[in-house]
Amino acid sequence: MKPVVDRLQQEYKGKVEFKLYDVDTSDEGNKLMSQFNAKYVPTFVFVNKDGSVSTQKVGEVSEADMKKTLDALR
Repeated sequence: MKPVVDRLQQEYKGKVEFKLYDVDTSDEGNKLMSQFNAKYVPTFVFVNKDGSVSTQKVGEVSEADMKKTLDALR
């Protein structure tokens, strides 16, 4: 997934903020896993500008699906 996320970070630079956490080594990552009730890695949480969760995806996600989800953020 990392190559896909890296490409999307560049493509959406200035439009979407990406935050990546290693839940094995990051206390903040562990807090977020609990906050969003995430049980599997990778888990992608898409958050709108107002802080509301748009959607959550678990596991491998295609680049096309990620783009579609990112484009739907408001």
